[in-house]
Amino acid sequence: MSAIEVALKVILLFFVLVTIHEWGHFYFAKRAGILVREFAIGFGPKLFSYKKGETRYTLRILPIGGFVRMAGEDPEIVQVNPGQTIAVQLNKANEVTYLYMDQLDRRSNVIIGVVEHIDLEKSLSLSLDVDGERVTYPVDRQAMMVSKGVETQIAPYDRQFGSKSVGQRALSIVMGPVMNFVLAIVLFLIVVIMSGVLTNVKLDSVIAGKAGEKAGLHKGDIIMSIDNHPIGDDREKLVTAIQQSAGKPMTWVVDRGGNPLTLQVTPEMENGTGKLGVVISGDRRNASFGEVITGTYQQVVGTTIGIVTGLQKLVMLQFKLDDLGGPVRTAQVSAEFAKLGMTYLISWAATLSLYLGIFNLLPIPALDGSRLLFMGLEALRGKPIDPNRESMVHFIGFALLMLLMVAVTYNDILRLIKG
Repeated sequence: MSAIEVALKVILLFFVLVTIHEWGHFYFAKRAGILVREFAIGFGPKLFSYKKGETRYTLRILPIGGFVRMAGEDPEIVQVNPGQTIAVQLNKANEVTYLYMDQLDRRSNVIIGVVEHIDLEKSLSLSLDVDGERVTYPVDRQAMMVSKGVETQIAPYDRQFGSKSVGQRALSIVMGPVMNFVLAIVLFLIVVIMSGVLTNVKLDSVIAGKAGEKAGLHKGDIIMSIDNHPIGDDREKLVTAIQQSAGKPMTWVVDRGGNPLTLQVTPEMENGTGKLGVVISGDRRNASFGEVITGTYQQVVGTTIGIVTGLQKLVMLQFKLDDLGGPVRTAQVSAEFAKLGMTYLISWAATLSLYLGIFNLLPIPALDGSRLLFMGLEALRGKPIDPNRESMVHFIGFALLMLLMVAVTYNDILRLIKG
């Protein structure tokens, strides 16, 4: 597989994971009637941008996530204040459809005046002093404000994120992680269908000089039992037995070419666990419908337990910086899976999708879980938290996450340089 093909597969993997997450936010925000200003993949400067309907879709240079910018969630760039001279354009119903902030003398078919009163959220009305005469116009709900060549659609209050019920807002937030869970389930389902069901456990290869070779194990050996405990098709049972038996002799019965053979096998201690230096695989057959469902369930549950265990260590600060990986390390690992084949890459994508869903639900400021926590407090109190305080909490959280991202990325780069 060429380096270009591997790179394209890794890029596609990240694109799908982020897009499905942000689509969950986007779709349910639109369903709630919220004006979505931007659907972005990545952060930083724009690489590509186009507008369809009310939303601008952008691809940004830093592939470390994405966002859906909803009206009312962040301060609008364009502000119109009383005393400001602007130009307005009207439609046939005498409603304001465009408000121009600058280059007023270059505008055609407009009315120029000084703003006396303006409400673009509730009453949707505008009063201007035009040559000493006060005139009032209704403002179209989709009117555009134009400043420095950039158009910004106004957001009536009922189109803003904060105007919706707690349930509608919570749904638009939680559906990002939920879509990652859905994607993970679908991908694990595909993996089970593609890989089939193990009918036995055998050795795919035996590394020279390691404990497995010293014990007389050969490539192709089918593992029948260990210490009189049948192995069957339970690969995890074999792995666990090896890991827990460092320095302890084990009695293996293997099938070699149709003949049973008994061997004494003693795993060596390596990095705190038992190792044999063997690669374990097995013969497979197509899975039945029930086995597909059961296999998918086991994959999702097992992976979830592993992710939660890792996050618990992170919360309890039971880790070293080398244990963490940023975008560089994730891309590196993804490339390794891409080289192994499509089944491995899909399984890795499912694991990443599940991780993103779980991680985003943590009550860490700036993550979806933190926003849901604030909404839960609002539901209990019967009134929202001060938006300025909530915004400050999310801003600090985002800044700390970015600092951590910079630290682990720097460490990833050093790891690559050192080999």
